[in-house]
Amino acid sequence: MQKFLFNTLGKGRQYILSTVIILSVSAICFFLSSFMGYRVVALILLLSVSLLSISFDIWPVIFSAALSAFIWDIFFIPPRFTIHVNTTEDTILLIMYFIIAMISAVFTYKLKQVEKAANLKEERANSVKLYNTILDSLSHELRTPIAAIIGAADNLQANYNLTNENKEQLISEISKASLRLNQQVENLLNISRLESGHIKPKSDWCDIVELVYESVKRVEENNAKRKINISINPNLPLCYLDKGMMEQIIYNLLNNAAVHTDPNSKIIISASCPADLLEIIVEDNGKGFVAVDMKEAFDKFSRTKNPKTPGSGLGLSIVKGFTEALGGTVELSKPPGGGAKFSVLIPVRTSNFKVMEE
Repeated sequence: MQKFLFNTLGKGRQYILSTVIILSVSAICFFLSSFMGYRVVALILLLSVSLLSISFDIWPVIFSAALSAFIWDIFFIPPRFTIHVNTTEDTILLIMYFIIAMISAVFTYKLKQVEKAANLKEERANSVKLYNTILDSLSHELRTPIAAIIGAADNLQANYNLTNENKEQLISEISKASLRLNQQVENLLNISRLESGHIKPKSDWCDIVELVYESVKRVEENNAKRKINISINPNLPLCYLDKGMMEQIIYNLLNNAAVHTDPNSKIIISASCPADLLEIIVEDNGKGFVAVDMKEAFDKFSRTKNPKTPGSGLGLSIVKGFTEALGGTVELSKPPGGGAKFSVLIPVRTSNFKVMEE
């Protein structure tokens, strides 16, 4: 809201702009004075001062109130072009005009100060809440892989006559824990990029088919005994978009399905691109979301009620942020057979060069 107001300007510019506004309104009223009485002009000038008090600091507003009272006295109250006022009624009106303009300026300024203090208090409360949420959400997610890495590394260093099979198992545990830890760090970095508001896609031609298969491979490696079904046309055209963002969108959706469904649940990813509109669908037949969870699914640090389910609650929030950064939309729905269905739609430029080359 503040970006549409003028109180972000410097004091000097506020004085200049308030003077220009009062003079402009006064000039218009002067040319129309034959059609309106000087009392109506007072109401118009008072309205102008009130509007300025909403946008400007108190001293430029007080200056504009004094200026408008002086102009009203000189150019509108009879006799014109003199400070002298003929009647006692007009004198009282002039005094009341100045007092009301001052009160309006001070009162509006006080309201803005109270609002500013309330906003600052709310921001501090939100910061504390966010800090606590980050600690609660990530403490377990960061400690678990770190503990696994330290434990496996200690066992390798101790070297209590470990067999090759034991060594390979410990190395595998370190690798999986490292990947999990790296994923949490990536989520934190990505959410900080989104929160900063300075994220800009770096588009280039990329192969969606390749991105899908690479993401599926990563998810299956990190989630043992999970098999993801791929339904995608191998001749899908190249798409002009940010490869890193798109890869993160696909991976987070697949990883979310793999983590929050039973091992025997079915996960399907499909992709199509009709009429320069890329559509990615990730669907599973798990337990799905309840009505409340569906509304909060894309919120930061939104997690399932099951404490045993891992996750920081950032994955779907990143999906939504990156999708919107690419100019697209993401929706969560419940398929007829149960489970969850995520649909991502992103407008893209396409090229059939890949198909022609093949």
